[in-house]
Amino acid sequence: MANVNFDQLEREVCAAIQGASTEAELEEIRVRYLGKKGNITGLLKQIGSVALDERRVFGEKVNQLKNTVETFLAEKKSQVSPSTLKDFHFDPTLPGIAPNVGSLHPITQTIREISNIFVGLGFEVVDGREIETEFYNFTALNIPKEHPSRDAFDTFYTAKGALLRSQTSTVQVREMEKRKPPLRIIAPGRVYRPDAVDASHSFMFHQIEGLMVDGHTTFSDLKGVLHIFLRKLFGKDLQMRFRPHFFPFTEPSVEIDIRWGNRWLEVLGAGQVNPSVFKQAGYNPKNVQGFAFGVGVERIAMLRHGINDIRLFFENHVKFLEQFQ
Repeated sequence: MANVNFDQLEREVCAAIQGASTEAELEEIRVRYLGKKGNITGLLKQIGSVALDERRVFGEKVNQLKNTVETFLAEKKSQVSPSTLKDFHFDPTLPGIAPNVGSLHPITQTIREISNIFVGLGFEVVDGREIETEFYNFTALNIPKEHPSRDAFDTFYTAKGALLRSQTSTVQVREMEKRKPPLRIIAPGRVYRPDAVDASHSFMFHQIEGLMVDGHTTFSDLKGVLHIFLRKLFGKDLQMRFRPHFFPFTEPSVEIDIRWGNRWLEVLGAGQVNPSVFKQAGYNPKNVQGFAFGVGVERIAMLRHGINDIRLFFENHVKFLEQFQ
């Protein structure tokens, strides 16, 4: 048999493996003994040249040594660090790396803030469908068939005659159909109108419509609620005014302006609910009365944050959105 001390070679390799402390050191040992030019690989190549009567025993010892070393390497590899850390010192008091954290969209923030004010005044937040019928979007709101808003140029119609709601007042009608007064609700949500997109217009935007109905709600109640709402939103020193206006679904109707710098800005539409709307919803207008109002969420957000282009809300620029975290 070739003059090889297998026991001594095994002890030598195992001692080297035992003394290794990293994967890099173990890889160096593997290459030294099991690589293409390694010591044990060289013994495997010698099997064919060993005398025939010794070849079987020699081959068995070489393969046994190879298997032992591979097993020992695998066991040791599971115990050591993947890299050399001799010069690394871990300080557990250092702060960690904070992951990027998202935040609510400014429109969502504004909706929640407005909703919280009205919830504090006893109103309930309700939701409704965005695809509606002409009845709920127009007829039930006392908007006649000849009204311009019912034209295809002012409303998105589907191929089957439905439409994308142009105001969330549709939710108010559906709630009145389902529930008896007293009723205090606000309905936030997306609405759609085929407006040309520019700095102050969008084909999709957000509204919050409010409704209060019982047996004795008056126009004075409407003024009181909106005074509280606007001053909580813009500050107690806010100046506001009520101007006569016309809406098909309220009578009398008003627009509410606020003093903004050196000018008046319209921010709300409101009025006493038209008796025709009560009839369409199944209420007897002789027994109930109430008020309704509507506010554009984007307009409020733009005023409060000094934003001069409505398109910024929908373009998803990270630098813009990060300002509202």
